[in-house]
Amino acid sequence: MAGKKPQRVREQVVVYLDGRDRALLDQMVAKTGLPKTELFRRGLRHLANETLVEKKPGWSLDYLVATASDQPFPPDGSERLDYYLYGGGYEKWFRKTRKRRARPG
Repeated sequence: MAGKKPQRVREQVVVYLDGRDRALLDQMVAKTGLPKTELFRRGLRHLANETLVEKKPGWSLDYLVATASDQPFPPDGSERLDYYLYGGGYEKWFRKTRKRRARPG
């Protein structure tokens, strides 16, 4: 099976939230357009960057680059980063891109 990429193994984690935290999570999903799981991953990395000070500066960026997905990214992503990250633009762009790829022929 040469050329076949190995699948990533992910571990499911269950998180219990109170009403305030759930409302905050829902607001973040609505504001960013990102899935809940991605918000938790980013929050974890951000907290680790602040907490695990014995690590060298920028270690979380190294981790992020090493674990980056091969998902497509908008060609103007570097110019309109805030729109794609915080304005829900990536989700809109990704849906359009996925529809174009799904068309036959």
